[in-house]
Formats: sequence, structure tokens, C-alpha cells
Amino acid sequence: MEPKKYASYADIEKDLEILKLEKEINYQKLVLSFQKTKESITPENIVGGFFASFKEYVSNSYPTILQSILPFAINWFINKKRGN
Repeated sequence: MEPKKYASYADIEKDLEILKLEKEINYQKLVLSFQKTKESITPENIVGGFFASFKEYVSNSYPTILQSILPFAINWFINKKRGN
């Protein structure tokens, strides 16, 4: 990378100001990211996330569960009607 050549002190000051603002923006992004992470690691969010993933798993596998339980339920109902 070739060093930048400046024509005046004003150009240097302008670049320094830009770098200072970029540094402040990156710092504020880091602070915001830390705050969001801190807020997301609460017992309510952890438990809520667990139940959400469990609910999604059960809802996606509902037809499979129903197909495996339905024959047993029908047989139990038929045997109950017969008195066995």
C-alpha cells in the first residue's frame, strides 16, 4: 500500500476527522452489540427460546407422531368397546 501524499494541513485534518468519526461509529456499534447480547441472555429469553424450538420441533413432527400413535389409539378404543 502506497502512503498517501497530502497537499496541505487541511487535507490531513480532514482525514483525521474522518478517522475519528469512523472510530466513534465503530465504538458505538460495539456498545450496541454488547447491550443487545446482554439483553438476549436473560432467563426469560433463554426459556422462551427453548420452548420456541421445542414447539417448532413438535409442530414439524406432528404428522409422524400422529401416524405412529393413531393405530394404538384405535386398537385401544376397539378393545375397550369389546370389553377386553
